Amino acid sequence: MPQQLREDYPDLADKGLEHVLAVSPYIEHAFARDEGLAEWLLTADRLETVQSPEAIAERWAGLREMEQEADLMRALRRARNREMVLCLWRDLQGWASLAETLAALSATADTLISAAHDWAEAKLQARHGIPRNAEGEVQSLVVLALGKLGGQELNFSSDVDLIFVFPEAGETDGERCLDNEPFFVRLGQQMIRLLDETTADGQVYRVDMRLRPFGASGPLVMNFTGVETYYQLHGREWERYALIKARPVAGDIEAGEDLMKTLRPFVYRRYLDYSVFGSLRDMKQGIRREVRRKGLEANIKLGRGGIREIEFIAQLFQLIRGGREPALQSRRLLPVLAAIGEQGHLEKTTVAELSQAYECLRRLENRIQGLHDAQTHDLPRDSDDQARLLKAMDMAEWSELEDRVAAVRQTVAAAFDDVFVGPALPEEQQSGNAFADLWQDRLDEAPADKLLRRTGFEDPARARQLLASLRESHPVRRMGERGRQRLDRLLPSVLHLAAGKDNAVATLQQMLQVVEAIATRTAYLALLVENPRALEHLGRLCSASPWVADRIARHPLLLDELIDPRIFQQAPAPEDYAQELDALLRPAGEDLERLMDGLREFHQAVVLRIVAADINGTLSARQASDRLTLLAELILDRVQSIARADLIRRHGHPRCQDPEPREPGFITVAYGKLGSHELAYGSDLDLVFLHDSAGEEQQTDGERCLDNGQFFARLAQRIIHQLATPTPAGVLYEVDTRLRPSGASGLLVSGLAAFVQYQSEKAWTWEHQALLRARAVAGEAGLRDRFEQARREILARPRDEAGLRDDIVAMRSRMLESHASGEDDPKRDAGGLVDIEFLAQYWALRHAADHPEILARTSTIGLLEALAEAGCIERAQAETLAEAAEQLRAAIHARTLAGDRAIRQAESLAEVRSEVARIWDQTLV
Repeated sequence: MPQQLREDYPDLADKGLEHVLAVSPYIEHAFARDEGLAEWLLTADRLETVQSPEAIAERWAGLREMEQEADLMRALRRARNREMVLCLWRDLQGWASLAETLAALSATADTLISAAHDWAEAKLQARHGIPRNAEGEVQSLVVLALGKLGGQELNFSSDVDLIFVFPEAGETDGERCLDNEPFFVRLGQQMIRLLDETTADGQVYRVDMRLRPFGASGPLVMNFTGVETYYQLHGREWERYALIKARPVAGDIEAGEDLMKTLRPFVYRRYLDYSVFGSLRDMKQGIRREVRRKGLEANIKLGRGGIREIEFIAQLFQLIRGGREPALQSRRLLPVLAAIGEQGHLEKTTVAELSQAYECLRRLENRIQGLHDAQTHDLPRDSDDQARLLKAMDMAEWSELEDRVAAVRQTVAAAFDDVFVGPALPEEQQSGNAFADLWQDRLDEAPADKLLRRTGFEDPARARQLLASLRESHPVRRMGERGRQRLDRLLPSVLHLAAGKDNAVATLQQMLQVVEAIATRTAYLALLVENPRALEHLGRLCSASPWVADRIARHPLLLDELIDPRIFQQAPAPEDYAQELDALLRPAGEDLERLMDGLREFHQAVVLRIVAADINGTLSARQASDRLTLLAELILDRVQSIARADLIRRHGHPRCQDPEPREPGFITVAYGKLGSHELAYGSDLDLVFLHDSAGEEQQTDGERCLDNGQFFARLAQRIIHQLATPTPAGVLYEVDTRLRPSGASGLLVSGLAAFVQYQSEKAWTWEHQALLRARAVAGEAGLRDRFEQARREILARPRDEAGLRDDIVAMRSRMLESHASGEDDPKRDAGGLVDIEFLAQYWALRHAADHPEILARTSTIGLLEALAEAGCIERAQAETLAEAAEQLRAAIHARTLAGDRAIRQAESLAEVRSEVARIWDQTLV
């Protein structure tokens, strides 16, 4: 036969016939069974042409037109074998990449399954009519492929894992009508027979239906409602794993894609779902037991370091993070690995090694199966097959191949262990598991106190009380068995971490506050159990800041941030904020509720990263304020854009005739700490809203038009709503608008001209003090520039020095009286930060007429620097006050974070505040 082929088809000899026959008995048998195979391979230069899915589908479009079932079955098998030979030939000659080979094999399966479906559907419809729902709409079967076919990664001898579903109940419209379900059951059975039955021509594909709802005992076909209900009520973790790759391949593809969108929340959770660790680990252990039982250790798919372990690594990150990172929702493995590396979840070197290992093992798997078209994943033991495989892999010695495979599998196994092996138990648990006994109340009071005191808890009775309170708490008492198991694993580690802190009892109290908050959300318990680094970070934050612990307890989504190993070492980069936020908001589209939650989640996450860097000393107080300020500016910009876009959709664009037609601008002006770049943790936003609508015809151009005053008032209201309305994800910022013209009694939004008139004619000195710190942070650029020009003109007007001094001293006196707290307050008390702010504002208002350049700065330290540069005050004086402001702001930050455990710093700040008070008296008294 080979000699005859060489003689009859010399062109095949030129295209590698000798090589492929030498390495694949299957190809030789295929030529013997199919007399037309050689001509078919030579047609249209197929052997040297990249095989696209479209070309494959077009080649076999005529299959569904066949009349007789026997002819169709023969043709399906011949088509499959011809495409197999073509793919294998191109692979063995090195003309096709692995990606092309897997795609072509998958496209062949798609084409043949679709042909079987269409043929069987036409025959059944001719007998029973077309299935319809109650409204008369046509209903079609949807064939979902899972596994390698679903991921378009089919190998040479794969099973095809299928699920049959259909949209709605109803009946066919023929004379011999059937309900839709039995119609589609018959269609599915016929498809399986066409594809799976072994004839003289072989099989098309082994069809496996066991992954359908309820498995082999479930109905062969189920409608969409039944499928959705099943996964909602009965879906298990391994089914989430299976559905990652689910893809409609035949029948009503569009309806199938709609179904997959509906099932996406089952597969991909919105939170980081570390509960899948245990499930996937159990699945892997089950596979390993089966491998040992069947002696499959050499199996390159299921064995140690095999293909399945690479798939488990990729799919673990998909299940944990896919709901929040759409790039991980790909059905194909290599793009998922690339996304894992790009997002920093694995080192890029590890990702590169896994990708190379996957390509190596999949190519080897294909060539093993290409020897005899056999579903095997073992290196051959037969010496002839070993020689063939060596030739196919272009290697000289069998030991070389074995060493190469062993090295690749060792790389995969090491990566798998890094990801999947459970966390090591803390030393205290390893030595008698004493903390576990303490948590589960198995110790009497005396030995419990001895253990606690020995391990660093300064108040054992209080520690025991905290543990008892958690045990008796409502969330813990209503936990399920799985949650309780995770809690029992977690608490000894919590005790171990708290014991290592100087303030062990306080740290334990804060950590237990978080644990109680997540007790009924077992995915978060799993996150802390499975990720010791995250738990360590939680302990460090709780030890440093009750404020942070409270935020995490109220918003457990923040636990996701603790996984990042860089959280304490690397401060968040402001230049990355916008890209990260836009990626988070993009999937929400125009859904306001999702947008508001996305904004809140992003805000909380970035604030936590800033706090961590602050606690670690990576950021100074001033740098922390800068980042908090940039974050608030970005949030305001996006909130204003979202609110404006929604109003424009409803009412059209605001327009005016002034005198030419134009679209008026709108800006958000920040006062206070945001305006002065000095935002602190938990700061309110002091905002003023301005527009420049003027002239005639001031209204929107939509069908439901509004006058511009109403449009901008609603815009401001929506901005405030998005910022300040509590949602399950919290609040972005509290908003104070009382600094607008005429205060709380004035209009929420003012025209720029009216604002300028008020500030010029009616504003009090304290309002100009506030205006010194004001700047436009969102809105139309031209109007922002005009506001800034007007602000400087107002502030640069000459002032009566004595009157200015009296006004500022009087305002400061009223503040001291109204804020007298009896506590040492580094912000409001005499010599505090407010004194420095008032001094800078006094000098700025006094000297602005002669030195308007100082008005370019809005921060207190910036004003002091500008005043010194202009010669208005002595440089030493400016430096003294700037340094004092830094120290006082750091104290205020520390007090916010430390809460009731704050160190009052009275002695350390006494000298600083005394110097500030001296300069105040020298200047203003």
